[in-house]
Amino acid sequence: MRSLLAYFWVDRPRVIYFVLCCCLVLLLAWKRRDAASVRLRRYIVLPSAVLLVLLLNPVVAHLLVTKYEETRSLRFFWLISNPGSVMTLGVYFICVYMPVALVVALLEILKKRVPKWLTWIGIVFAFAVAAYTGFLLGVVKAFPLWNNAILPILFVVSALSAGLAATSLVGLFADRERFEHMWLIKKSHVILSAVEMVVLATMLIIVSAGSPEGAASVQSLVAGQYAPAFWGGIIILGLVAPFLIEGYPVFIAKRVETSTTSMVVSVIGEAGVLVGGFLLRYLVIMAAVPVVLF
Repeated sequence: MRSLLAYFWVDRPRVIYFVLCCCLVLLLAWKRRDAASVRLRRYIVLPSAVLLVLLLNPVVAHLLVTKYEETRSLRFFWLISNPGSVMTLGVYFICVYMPVALVVALLEILKKRVPKWLTWIGIVFAFAVAAYTGFLLGVVKAFPLWNNAILPILFVVSALSAGLAATSLVGLFADRERFEHMWLIKKSHVILSAVEMVVLATMLIIVSAGSPEGAASVQSLVAGQYAPAFWGGIIILGLVAPFLIEGYPVFIAKRVETSTTSMVVSVIGEAGVLVGGFLLRYLVIMAAVPVVLF
């Protein structure tokens, strides 16, 4: 795998000139101590660091460059010129969300204040990225399991639940005493698990009643070859277990659990949400049965 810089390196003189100009500007801004230079550093250094990470990261190049035309062109730049495509919209969403998330993470690490406008941009595009995969699958009319209006909603709810699970895992290990008192996160987690169960059941009922192919897809999930992963991975491990684990201390015991056993159980529950979220998307792809046209 090569980085994006390697692809642009074909036009070496311009790349070298661009890099030298950037280095010169950064050097001058870094050496000078006047107010204007300080402001310039604030607006240039962080975006430059982000750009270097993107250019030197081979994973980014692998995602953007076509497999069979690596040395000829970047399909990415053709893709963004077709705003009527759902995939293009997804690229727009990801290209905005990832830099925003990176900047917010750096500001949090540096203990700097995160602007509210940046937070709201991140929230909006996070929802867009979560829903986009559902819309991308939904435009494929040949698969009833994909082509329904509930799938994007299911993916958004699942993404919210998985995000809270990942946040909870970090909180449990980083600062458990403080995290255990964050009742809003725990209550939200329980509610999202319940909502996800309802949305999933609704989607399966509608898909099953819509066509024979949809019924076959649902049958393969609930009673066919994917049933063990569906019931064990998604329903029990990803939904029911986290719902009970998080719901008991919040709605029944109504007290903070501090024992080692409760932490182990909580970690299992949060990890189960992540596993269930992955299996949900995997099984939606694998269990889909196409409509037979002829």
